[in-house]
Amino acid sequence: MPTAVVRVTVVHAPACHFCEDAERALEALAERYPLDVDTIDIDSAEGRRLVAVHRPAMNPLVLVDGTFFSSGRLPRRKLEKVLARTVPVVSARPVVR
Repeated sequence: MPTAVVRVTVVHAPACHFCEDAERALEALAERYPLDVDTIDIDSAEGRRLVAVHRPAMNPLVLVDGTFFSSGRLPRRKLEKVLARTVPVVSARPVVR
């Protein structure tokens, strides 16, 4: 049975320390959970579209399976709880684009 992969989208801005922190945290979580992490520049057409739709108060905007999860500092424990309910813990390499 194939393992479900959780798609995490991070809309990041240049020189954003919360964005860099979120990306590092997701890399670490991707070692335990099957994540497909997609990083999108806030100034790209897709980044602008996602910001217009979700209206984040801070950067980065983080979506889990296309649904708003957080903006600003990534709530690691909350995300890990969501992941633990969604998919089993595995030893997988991250898919980072």
